[in-house]
Amino acid sequence: MSAARLRLGVNVDHIATVRNARGGAVPDPVRGALLAIEAGADGITAHLREDRRHIRDEDIARLMASISKPLNFEMATTDEMVGIALKTKPHAACLVPEKRSERTTEGGLDVIGGHDHVKAATTKLKAAGIRVSLFIEPSVEALEAAVSIGAPVVELHTGSWCEAVTEGSAKAEHEFERIKIAAAKAAELGLECHAGHGLDYATAQRIAALPQIIELNIGHFLMGEALFVGLPEAIATMRKAMDEGRAGA
Repeated sequence: MSAARLRLGVNVDHIATVRNARGGAVPDPVRGALLAIEAGADGITAHLREDRRHIRDEDIARLMASISKPLNFEMATTDEMVGIALKTKPHAACLVPEKRSERTTEGGLDVIGGHDHVKAATTKLKAAGIRVSLFIEPSVEALEAAVSIGAPVVELHTGSWCEAVTEGSAKAEHEFERIKIAAAKAAELGLECHAGHGLDYATAQRIAALPQIIELNIGHFLMGEALFVGLPEAIATMRKAMDEGRAGA
């Protein structure tokens, strides 16, 4: 039996990054989200950071009102963000680590050391009918903690693998093996498994061959490509890479 079709979630954060660099209303992340859906995205991801460096509260409200596909609301496990999620009620909330000093999310959520805090946030979100995912390192320990926390979905952090691939590091195969083992373990534990961070056409095509992974969330690379070829073409090329990778599963 062939693996199920791999879903593509498109992160529109960095459309807002460009907008905020100059101020004003353009480029509009909501317009980007609508274009992404028209081009084949299965959902939209947006990360409302504590410092509002890209996506803003009004962007989330407008996305909820405008898009026809599910919104994946990336958020830190703070009281403020939990409150916003409970008020907004997106389809899904992906709990991620967040530090003001980081340029992008660095590593997975500490679901072991922060177990009780993450569980409390997860419980509140689930009670409101929000599908919770945890952005974690590809490790058995993190997956088992996710089960204990009660999250039905995990998103495996692929950043270390993608960085190693870009650098031509000998560690690349080791990092991919970690993801492969974690994806299989997630399925064994009954967790829905997603993956994301740093993926490009080539790495997305390769990871698509892991049948346990059912969704990839990709943003920065697609927005960079869109500067040169346009967002619809970038998404179509990504969709093709994912489908070709899946066909080889």
